Parts: sequence; structure tokens; C-alpha cells
Amino acid sequence: MSTESAPMISGIPELRTALEPEARAWLDAAVDRVLADPTAIGALFPAVRRRCGRARLDDHWTIDEAARAVLLTALPLHKPVLVETVGALHRHGDPAEQRAVLRTLPLIDDEGRFLFLVRETLRGNDTTLIEAALGPYAARYLPDDEYRQAVLKCVFYEIPLERVAGLDERADAELGRMLADFARERIAAGRAVPEDITPVSRAFAPADDRPAALDGVS
Repeated sequence: MSTESAPMISGIPELRTALEPEARAWLDAAVDRVLADPTAIGALFPAVRRRCGRARLDDHWTIDEAARAVLLTALPLHKPVLVETVGALHRHGDPAEQRAVLRTLPLIDDEGRFLFLVRETLRGNDTTLIEAALGPYAARYLPDDEYRQAVLKCVFYEIPLERVAGLDERADAELGRMLADFARERIAAGRAVPEDITPVSRAFAPADDRPAALDGVS
């Protein structure tokens, strides 16, 4: 199967129309190579940006990220070697390659086998990687306490909470309390409170347990 016969993969924005003919041909051939020999992805993955470009496709994906996702979905998804192969691509990749891996996780795994990559990313401080890590995969598989800490880290690093997948479903009273405590500390230090924490705090933190300033934020 090549990208010619499968022009769109669920979860990846339409890519082919954004590619120049030469780039489309290269990606088609690259997918066929990975299907025939999964180890070929090691050399092809870093070449994607140079061969396909890096323009933005939509609010979440760039062309190179989507093209790399297409290559990742060509791997044998149910074989043990997948974890080793994808882990190596992430470990040896530059930030753009790592973002592509993180964004593609929900498309290649439904068992939580790659939580170690999410956790590793969340220990760092690259905001673009943290945002990429907190997509649908993390929303599905991160334990509650780790998910709450990840949300708090986003607030601390000023990553908009609208970029965090699953927040409406996973927000709870404990997260509301944590955000209220964060707001209280910011107010005490004379610093601004991010407006996007207000809905969660209002929904879950009791009125007598959250800073009054939060209730004044629309």
C-alpha cells in the first residue's frame, strides 16, 4: 500500500494536496520502502523535512510532521519491534522529529506502550514538545495524578490549556484545587493569573477555597 492508494489516514490532515509533485512521489516511494523493510525508516525519517517541506497544515500539524506520521503508520504496528523502532526515532531525532512521533502515538498504538515517551517529554522544558505530548494519547493513558501535574506544568509554562487534549473529560476536583493554589501563589507574588485556568477552578474548586480574583476573570 502506498500513499497513492491511501491518500488520507484517519487522524492525519490531508497532506497530498499540500505537497509538490516531487515531494508526493518521494513520500510514496518512502512508504513503499518502509512497508517492504521497516528498518528503512531510520534513514527516511530525518530526510522528510528536506524532501517534503515544513509549512503548516492546520492548527496542530506541519507538513513534515504529517509526512512523518504517514511513514510511522506504515510500520508493522502489532510487532514487538515497533516500540524499539519508534523509541529510537524519538531518542535520536531532533525536536521536529520528536514532535512528529508524539503526535502520531494515538495512530500507532492502542495499548499505552509509549507512555515512557510522554513521561520523558514531560520531564523536559521544551514547550512545543510538551504540547505535542499532551494530545489524545496522553489524555487516554496518563494516570490521573500525572495528568494533573502535566496540566499544571502547562499553566506554569504558559501553554494554553486549549491545547491539552481531554481536559474537559479529565478535569476533577483535585485539579481544580491545584489550579486554585497556583492562582493564590501567583496573586501573592503580584503576578498575573492565566485566564484559562478560571473555568476549571470555577467548576471544581469550592468558592470558599479559590482566590476571589478568579471569580472576577471572565
